[in-house]
Amino acid sequence: MDTHEDKQFLETLVKSLVDHPEVVVVNRTVDEMGVLLTLDVHADDMGKIIGRSGNTAKAIRTLLRVVGMKNDARVNLKINEPEGGKGMNGEMSEVMKEDNPAVEEPKSLDQAIDDLKI
Repeated sequence: MDTHEDKQFLETLVKSLVDHPEVVVVNRTVDEMGVLLTLDVHADDMGKIIGRSGNTAKAIRTLLRVVGMKNDARVNLKINEPEGGKGMNGEMSEVMKEDNPAVEEPKSLDQAIDDLKI
């Protein structure tokens, strides 16, 4: 995709949703897995991008997949947690874990056995 239509689409979409559009940064990388768009926004705007239960972020990802299909590319989105963000708590955590699957702590053997008990 020579025109970087996906990057421009994401920038336009996100800037229309946030209160601090001047801070929005989208980086685009391409590898064997496809296109990766990395999004940085102002800490105060994370809630607007994530949405309740992550629904806005899921919708943005769906739209990016459609844009990618139109251009025969696999497009993925990674949302970076901003400096001074709220951390890994509340509604934000599930979507941030989707971006960073290694976030969840592994269970101890005792915890796993306790989970199996009825």
